[in-house]
Amino acid sequence: MAGPAFRAAAVRVRVPATSANLGPGFDALGLALGLYDDVVVRVADSGLHIDIAGEGSETLPRDEKHLLVRSLRTAFDLLGGQPRGLEIVCANRIPHGRGLGSSSAAICAGIVAARAVTIGADAKLDDIALLELATEIEGHPDNVAACLLGGFTLSWMEGGAARAIRMDPADSIVPVVFVPGKPVLTETARGLLPRTVPHVDAAANAGRAALLVEALTRRPELLLPATEDRLHQEYRAPAMPESAALVERLRGDGVPAVISGAGPTVMALADAETADKVEALAGAEWAANRLRLDQQGASVLPLATSGDI
Repeated sequence: MAGPAFRAAAVRVRVPATSANLGPGFDALGLALGLYDDVVVRVADSGLHIDIAGEGSETLPRDEKHLLVRSLRTAFDLLGGQPRGLEIVCANRIPHGRGLGSSSAAICAGIVAARAVTIGADAKLDDIALLELATEIEGHPDNVAACLLGGFTLSWMEGGAARAIRMDPADSIVPVVFVPGKPVLTETARGLLPRTVPHVDAAANAGRAALLVEALTRRPELLLPATEDRLHQEYRAPAMPESAALVERLRGDGVPAVISGAGPTVMALADAETADKVEALAGAEWAANRLRLDQQGASVLPLATSGDI
């Protein structure tokens, strides 16, 4: 049986940073942020060549071990076969190991690029299959759902398959992220979580997560109580004491603030009137970035002009 046919032209994919959990929505809620990685992929005659600029340029592998390449390969297998060679250019802006979904961005960029460069791939790898494949590679759907769909996402597992719905976050919300200089491994943060939690804490989080859906989409004035968490942030605090202290300080000032994903980045959900003030609250040891909400998710874009990638 003949393998798949590939486009001669390169494809360019843009994927957003994401923040998962958002306080009480552990492993379920995600938000796409206006900070992006760009990837250009071209099928070549032979070999594998990777150029990396920006985040991770000094540490990421430039071979088959790269998560982007592994994701491309997984998607190509699903689509019927591997190309003879690949040329890949990465422009990375999402910080690594900071709880902003850099691994999910690499996974989503790889599988979306594989679909885009393979002729007729939409029939074999539709949007539902993309989410399922990304979740299979990542291990959980919260970040990859937001990365693929954009906006505010609620994801879950059903019969072993990932599912997600996308909602429009309120236009007035302005995310401000505080990125520390040192990373925390997701495995380290997950390892601090207890196997069981008190029933009262689980019940409290269920209520707050439900409230958060309303607060993020229609009533941002409820974001402070809606982002209260009892399931994971307190348990992870020993791995990121400065982040935990910043969350506590911001919330004490009335700012809805959470640990972004597994940390150690802190995210505050401000508005246009308060974002500048919030951005100045952290101190010099944090890289404060006022972002916009991403509404597009993973996108195939026209090839960059000179200096655009």
